[in-house]
Amino acid sequence: MTRSLPTIDELKLQAKRLRQAMTERGAAVTHGAALELVAQQHGARDWNTLSARAPRDQPKPPFFAVGERVRGRYLGQSFEGRVLSLATLPGGDAYKISIHFNEPVDVVTFDSFSAYRSRITAQIDANGVSPRKTSNGQPHLVLEH
Repeated sequence: MTRSLPTIDELKLQAKRLRQAMTERGAAVTHGAALELVAQQHGARDWNTLSARAPRDQPKPPFFAVGERVRGRYLGQSFEGRVLSLATLPGGDAYKISIHFNEPVDVVTFDSFSAYRSRITAQIDANGVSPRKTSNGQPHLVLEH
């Protein structure tokens, strides 16, 4: 029977608890030594070997999926559309999303000029909110759940 390894974060937590327990017993160890002991407990030669084998924590996916219909506001304008692509950005806490609007959205606020967009690509967090903001402080893109 194959036993799966804990995630990297769980292994580091084990090392932290081991270090605290050893300190309480008067046999303080360094953090590095605690990591090496945890590695040995899991049958690995050293921490680097164990950490290479252990699964990484997976980022939580956003509430949106490719092909899904979405609605929200882009540059202050309401829209409805469909998600064309969605990718996790490095770090796992932000996403790159492409949306095709059902109806083009005017992205200019001047009365004497218009510029319509049918597709956009933006960065969002897991809640569907863009970290980039307009000059009035509103997020570029806000998706509704």
